[in-house]
Amino acid sequence: MSIQVNRLADPTVRAFVTAVNSHDKAAFDALLASGATMADDGTDRDVADWADREIFSCNGHMDVDSESDGGRVLTASYRNDTWGEMRTKWYFTVDDGKITRFETGQA
Repeated sequence: MSIQVNRLADPTVRAFVTAVNSHDKAAFDALLASGATMADDGTDRDVADWADREIFSCNGHMDVDSESDGGRVLTASYRNDTWGEMRTKWYFTVDDGKITRFETGQA
């Protein structure tokens, strides 16, 4: 059973999941610190290019199954029109309410 987004512990991560699920690119971008970085399956990617390709142009959606580390580590069923659905793990580094880095990959 998934965790309701409004019950996620970390407010910045909660806002990230909300932005992804509502396809709100402006809100997503506003959550990222200047110079934010990310990795997908262990490979660093350009955040803007990756988000456009993996979230916003293909209806990305996260259903969070569990959280740990104060809400900064999530296990989620992630789906999009390109890859279908997969079990994923997400790690967030948050500083002063902004995401400085996130990492995702298959769980």
